[in-house]
Amino acid sequence: MGFVDTALDEAGLLNPHVREYVAHWAEVTGAARIEVVDAADDARLVAEALEAGELLPAGEGRYYSRSYHKDTARSEERTIVATNDERHKGEYNNWRPAAEMRELLTSKMRGQLAGKTMYVVPYLMAPQGSPLEKYAAGVELTDTRTVVLHMIRMARVGVSFINDLAEPDSFVRAVHVAGDLPNLGQGTPDDQRYFVTIADERTILHYGSSYGGNALLGKIAHGLRQAAFDGFASGEFLSEQFLLLGITDKQTGEKHHVVGGFPSASGKTNLAMTLAPEALGDRYHVEFYGDDIAWIWPGEDGRLYAFNPEGGVFGVAKDTNELTNPTALHSVDEGSGAIFTNVAYNPDTQEVWWEGKTPQPPADVTGWEDWKGDKIADRSESEKDAPWAHPNSRFTTALSQVPNVAPDYDDPAGVPVDAIIFGGRTRDREPLVRAIHDVAEGVYDGLTLGAEATFAAEGVEGQLRYDPMSMRPFMSYAEADYAAHWLKIVGAASKPPIFAHVNWFQRDAEDGHFLWPGYRENLRALLWLVQLRKGEVEGRPTPVGILPTREELDLTGLDLPEADLERILDIDVDRWRQEMGFRQAHLELFEGLPEEIWEAHRRVAAALDEA
Repeated sequence: MGFVDTALDEAGLLNPHVREYVAHWAEVTGAARIEVVDAADDARLVAEALEAGELLPAGEGRYYSRSYHKDTARSEERTIVATNDERHKGEYNNWRPAAEMRELLTSKMRGQLAGKTMYVVPYLMAPQGSPLEKYAAGVELTDTRTVVLHMIRMARVGVSFINDLAEPDSFVRAVHVAGDLPNLGQGTPDDQRYFVTIADERTILHYGSSYGGNALLGKIAHGLRQAAFDGFASGEFLSEQFLLLGITDKQTGEKHHVVGGFPSASGKTNLAMTLAPEALGDRYHVEFYGDDIAWIWPGEDGRLYAFNPEGGVFGVAKDTNELTNPTALHSVDEGSGAIFTNVAYNPDTQEVWWEGKTPQPPADVTGWEDWKGDKIADRSESEKDAPWAHPNSRFTTALSQVPNVAPDYDDPAGVPVDAIIFGGRTRDREPLVRAIHDVAEGVYDGLTLGAEATFAAEGVEGQLRYDPMSMRPFMSYAEADYAAHWLKIVGAASKPPIFAHVNWFQRDAEDGHFLWPGYRENLRALLWLVQLRKGEVEGRPTPVGILPTREELDLTGLDLPEADLERILDIDVDRWRQEMGFRQAHLELFEGLPEEIWEAHRRVAAALDEA
């Protein structure tokens, strides 16, 4: 194994603990070569990937890739959190014993890199010099060059981040082996894939995918799942699937920051990357920090602080266009270095397309291929309406490419948090915005966050699929401990943020039209929330929180039917009474939930009964 030391020496990788880790897994996997990666290697690696056909050109300075057709998304049922203590077992984390998973994954990875290169990717999932830096360092080992290219865009990559650690052994060990993708039995009883985080050993072992969060181990596995456990174990911080944005009032110079969690398909990325409504653009400017993860901790001044640990955006392409998210669209302009995955592609023109990019697909189908590489022109009559792009098709781009990225997005001090919001897609029940001052009630509201499920899935009309804090797929320890940790971290702030729940998706019961225009107009609800926190407006108390009055909500330039406005600024008490029963059943799943959460539930239920 002398070639391992030679490669590490040539790369200047000096950390002895990292060297030992790399040597161990090189032996287990049978790697033939070792290549240590730095962000400066990007152009060379792109050229190699283009030559090998792993990437295809998608215009000047943009690239296209396809994943194996059964490897297109995260797989929650194959994702496991393992520890050495069964007390970490939760309702959602698929807990397994650490020893069992370590042995299983080692056996699956043994010999898998024979004749192949093992790429060593040292990375940092935080601004360098941050108070949480000791939880941010990691080294991913992978057999897949495109994974390396995505990691360069999603994290800070280079040996300097792990050579000079204050605690040289304090890094996440993250091993990714794609495996023989056509022969892994995806979705069958013989499924061979395992995506395991051994949280109390800070080790991530993923086998059987080369796609997204299954393979970019600095992202979800470390930046969210492992970090959430680290925050709990240390008692120092929260790691949440949250957006982070900043709003500047150009008249006063004041800036406010909002973090928030949204279940899938509830508008998180569009809000994170929003711009001010045209009618309010002269006064307000919105800055992007992140759309997927926020680390949150109490500062010495009594406020909560947050930053986005990621270095890039891994966004869903579907329905991204100039109306829904112009910021995202221009973050992948030519020259951005963006990588598109599983969209439609035209090798003749090097164009890409996805459903929703334009109202209709290109009329001239010459050269166009769908996400599997099949020619659109060769489709049969029964296939002609099938999607061109996969519904979970993606784009990957660096934060620096986002047009309105905040100038302090990489500030190690983070930014102060003024509001924590939650939002699920619901056609009724939830108003446009309702604010909550009480910390326990705010945490309770986050724990009961949900979005509408299909009737077939849930069996009860009006019942939500609950997704606590939008962390259901990413929980790494028991939910009762999670709730207590939230109360501890937010409770440590003497100047806590205001909580709120937002909903852009109320519909008319008769014709189904949306009652609120959404997109850029959503900023109006956040502006009211900031004013409420500052004491500039009072709102209208209800059993489930404070709602804006019509006069308080800035509707400049917006013409809404009076009946629609009345609906989104009110609550349906009967539907809320029904909801409280569903919430109680949901919370009863979590044994040992803090009494403060149950007290909050009882207060809200009693207020609704009296309404």
